[in-house]
Amino acid sequence: MPVVDLLDLPAALPAHAPIVGLDLGTKTIGVAVSDATRTVASPLALIGKVKFTADAAALFRLMESRGAAGIVIGLPVNMDGTEGPRCQSSRAFGRNLLRLRDLPIAFWDERMSTMAVNRVLIDEADVTRARRAELVDKMAAAWILQGVLERLRLLPG
Repeated sequence: MPVVDLLDLPAALPAHAPIVGLDLGTKTIGVAVSDATRTVASPLALIGKVKFTADAAALFRLMESRGAAGIVIGLPVNMDGTEGPRCQSSRAFGRNLLRLRDLPIAFWDERMSTMAVNRVLIDEADVTRARRAELVDKMAAAWILQGVLERLRLLPG
């Protein structure tokens, strides 16, 4: 299955199958998962990047444990709307996942998700810098996935 347009993602998924959201960092992959009704996104895990095949295996294990059938990858678009090297890397990650598994993958513009999560952790939760480092990527993944779920909820039908 090729990468799908975000708006076509629900049709490409089995009914009541959760979706995972990914925030791809340089050293970690933040993973979030939706509930079966695709209403709420929750931070799930942080995968320490080792090598692509090991990272993908860890991701697939998490997906299987939750019954997730699709992936949304955060796309770090530049503030001016252009796509730079980080976007290319995110798209390549998605293409490489498709070489290992036939599953629907979509992308979501994640501009400012990490900044927004940091702001919440600092201003509202008063989380220490060390603890923020542990939380930010998986919370950013949940932020990305929640944005997707809200957008999909607006679809007709």
